[in-house]
Amino acid sequence: MQLPPNSRNFLLRYLLLVAVILAFSSCSNTKYLQKDQTLYVSSTFNVKGDILNSEKQDIRSSLSSKSLMIQQPNKKLLGTRIKVWLYNQKYNEKKSNWFWNIVLSKRNMEEPVMYDSSKTKDAITRMTSYLHNQGFFYATVDAAPKVKRNKTTLTYTVSTGRNFVLDKITYAVPDSALMALVRENEKLSLLKKGVAFKSATVSAERERLTRIIKDAGYYKFNRDAIEFEVDTLNKALFRNSLNPFEGFVNIFNENKGREKPTMDIEVRIKNPEDSISLWEKYHIGKIYAYPDFPLNAAPQDSSFNQDIRKYITIRSHQEILKPRILSRSILLRPGDTYSLQQYNNAVNKLYDLGVWQFVTLQYKENKDTSNTLDAYLFLTPRRRQELGLNFEASTSSDYALGSGVSLNYRHINLNRSAVQLGMNLNAGVELVSQSNGWDLQARQFGGEVSLTWPRFAVPFRLKHTARSNVKTRLSLGANYLSRVEKFDINSVNISFGYDWNETAYKRWIVKPFTFNYVGVTLNEDFRITTVDKNPYLKRSFEPALIGGENISFIFSNNDLLHQRQYTYFRITAEESGLWLNGVSSLINTVSGKKTNLETLTKVSISNFVKLEADYRHFWKLGIHSALAARVYAGIGLPYSYSQVLPYVRQFTSGGPNSIRAFRLRTLGPGSYKDTSANAQIFPDQTGDMKLEGNIEYRFDLLRMFGGTVNLKGATFLDMGNIWMIKKDTTRPGSEFQFSNLYRDLAMGTGVGLRLDFSFFLVRLDWGIPLKVPYSSENKNGWYLSEWDLKSSEWRKNNIIWNIAIGYPF
Repeated sequence: MQLPPNSRNFLLRYLLLVAVILAFSSCSNTKYLQKDQTLYVSSTFNVKGDILNSEKQDIRSSLSSKSLMIQQPNKKLLGTRIKVWLYNQKYNEKKSNWFWNIVLSKRNMEEPVMYDSSKTKDAITRMTSYLHNQGFFYATVDAAPKVKRNKTTLTYTVSTGRNFVLDKITYAVPDSALMALVRENEKLSLLKKGVAFKSATVSAERERLTRIIKDAGYYKFNRDAIEFEVDTLNKALFRNSLNPFEGFVNIFNENKGREKPTMDIEVRIKNPEDSISLWEKYHIGKIYAYPDFPLNAAPQDSSFNQDIRKYITIRSHQEILKPRILSRSILLRPGDTYSLQQYNNAVNKLYDLGVWQFVTLQYKENKDTSNTLDAYLFLTPRRRQELGLNFEASTSSDYALGSGVSLNYRHINLNRSAVQLGMNLNAGVELVSQSNGWDLQARQFGGEVSLTWPRFAVPFRLKHTARSNVKTRLSLGANYLSRVEKFDINSVNISFGYDWNETAYKRWIVKPFTFNYVGVTLNEDFRITTVDKNPYLKRSFEPALIGGENISFIFSNNDLLHQRQYTYFRITAEESGLWLNGVSSLINTVSGKKTNLETLTKVSISNFVKLEADYRHFWKLGIHSALAARVYAGIGLPYSYSQVLPYVRQFTSGGPNSIRAFRLRTLGPGSYKDTSANAQIFPDQTGDMKLEGNIEYRFDLLRMFGGTVNLKGATFLDMGNIWMIKKDTTRPGSEFQFSNLYRDLAMGTGVGLRLDFSFFLVRLDWGIPLKVPYSSENKNGWYLSEWDLKSSEWRKNNIIWNIAIGYPF
C-alpha cells in the first residue's frame, strides 16, 4: 500500500528530527562526570582454548549476560548513546517544555554507567564459577580496563582449558521398580559417553527422570531424591545450586595431563527419607467436575446440584455442557494410574473446547482408600456469545480513500455441545478524489457462516491422541465485488474439512470438499479496451467452477524450548475439477448425453493442481533484535480442458507483503513489463509460478507514551518474481526458463519502521529496487547504475512506500 504525499512529508520531517537528535547525541556525554569517574562504554571477550569457534561464541554470549557480567555498558543506538544523552538533557541540562516532556520519558533514557572495579572482580568470580559448571575446570578469567578520554573499555581474557567429557554412567537405585523404569528409558538419557559435561545437561536429566517417574504413577516422588556423584567419591556435587563444584576442583587435577580428561557419573535415586518403604504408585479415584465454578467459591457448597454419572460426578448450578459431552471431554477415568502428562492433557483438552476461561485440576488423597487420588476439576465459563464491530480506513496507489466495516458474531457453545457458530458481514468502498468531489471507484460486500465441532465429524471412529485438538469446520460464504466501469464479480464459497495437531509442533488442515463459484460480468468498454487485447487476461476473467480438495501441513516449534531460534514451515496442495468432472459425467449419463454440468450452469469447470511451500526461520540475536528469513515457492498447473488458472488462484508479486521495492501486481511475469496506458490505470500482472526469498533484520528503537507503544526498525532484502509455465506470445519473456532465472529475479532493499501497540502492529516500509528483470541498461538487470536520487521524478517512480498491518512474514 503506497503512502500518500502528505503522509510522506510528515514522515520526512519526523526522520529529519530524529537525525538532528542523533547528531546532538554524538556529542560527549563525559562532561558531566565528576573527578575520578569514567564512563563504562564497552566490553569485549577474548576466548582462548582448544574448543570450536561456535563454542567460543556461545561462551562470549553467556558470559556477557547480566547475571554474570554484573555491570553492563550503556548501549548504542545507530552509533550513538542517545539514551544517555537524553538522560543528561533532563537531569543536567534541565530541559523542560512540551517537546522535551514527550521525548524525555523514562523508557527513552538511560543513566550513565560509571566504571566500578569491584563489580568487575565480582563478575570474574561468577564467570569462573559458570565455566566450572560447564565442565571447564581449569578455566581462568582476567580483566584489563583501558581508559581514554574519561571512557573505560574492558577486555576479558578467558582461557577455557580442556572440557571434561563423560566416560562411565552408572545407576544406584535401590527400588527395583524405579530401576526398571530408568533402564527402560535409558536410551533417551541426556548423559552419554563422550559428551562434554555441562551442569545444564545434568539438571535437564534430573527433570527428565522426575517426569518419567511421575508419569509412571509416583505422585509423591520428589526431584530432590535424584543425586549425581562424580568419580565414586561419594560427594553429592549438585546440592549447592549456586556453585556445586566449589572445593572439588582439585579432584580433577590428576586428569590435567590427559588429552581428553574424563569423568564418571553415578546417578542415585534415593528412597523416601520419611519412610522405610519404597515410593508408591497412585491411582485416580473419584472425579468431580464443576462446569460453572465461580471464582473464590467453596467446592462443598450445598447449593450445587449433583449429577452422578458413570465416570464423573457433576456439581453445578446450571448445565453449561451436556453431561455426555463433558464426560467425553475429561481425559480422566477412575482406576487410571496417576500421570503428570495425563494431568497436562486433561487441562489442555478442556481449554481447547473454548467454553471455559479458567481450568484448574487439583488432586486430593482419598482418606478411605490408600494410594488413591480424587480429581477435582474447577471450570470457570466464558461468555457464550460475542459481538464485534470493526471499522477500517486505508489509502493506496490506485485510490485516495478506502473504508470498510465488518460485523462479527460468535456463539461458542451452541446447544450446550461446544459447537461454535460464527457469522461475519462486511462491506467496503473505495473513493477517488476529483475536482468536483469524490467518485465511487469500487464497492464490496459479503458474508460468511461457519460451524465448528470439537471432534471428527465422520460416521466412523477415528483414533487420535489426547492433544490432537481436533476441529471439524463447515463454512458457507458469498461475496460481491464491483469496480465501477470495469467488472462485477460474484462468488460463492463452501468448504468442509478437519483441523488437528499431530504433535505439539505438527498440524494438519484437510478439506476433502471445497467449492467456489466465480461469476464475472465485464463492462463493455473495459472488455473492448483492456480484456480483449490480452488473451490471457480474457481467459482469467471467464466465470469458473472451482471444486476439489485441499490439504496443508504446518510445522512450527515457536515455544519456550526454542527461544533462540525457531522454524515455521507450511506446504499446501490443492486440486480442482476431479469430483466436479465426476458430477458432470453423471449428469451427462442420466440425461442420455444431452447435457452436463457446464452446459447447465453455462460456466466452465476449472481443472488445476496447485502446490505452495513456505519456509521461515527466525533467530533471536538478543533481547532487542532478531533476524527473520523466508523462502516461498508456488506453482499451479492447469490440466484437461483448462488452459489457465482461474483468476482467483493466480500468483502475484510486489506490494507490502512481497517484494516491497515494487508496487502490487506490477512485477513480472518474468522479464515482461507492461508499458501500456491501461497498466498505469489497472496494474494486474499474474502468473502460474512464483519464487520468492526475503531476509529482514528487526531491532528495537524507542518506547513511547509510557511504554504503551514501541517504535521498532528493520532493514530488509527481498528477491523473486512470477512466471508463466507456457509461452504467452502477448507477453514476451514471461515464461519460466531455468537458464534465465538469474536475469528474471527482481531484487529490492530498504528500511522500515514499526509501531507496536502490543495487540497490533502498524508497519511502514521504504523500498528501492536493486535489480529489475526488465532493465534495458544491464543485461542481468542490475539497477544501481540507474539510481538518480537527486531527481524528484525518479524518486517518485522508484522509491516505494508501503503501509500495512502486521509483519510481512
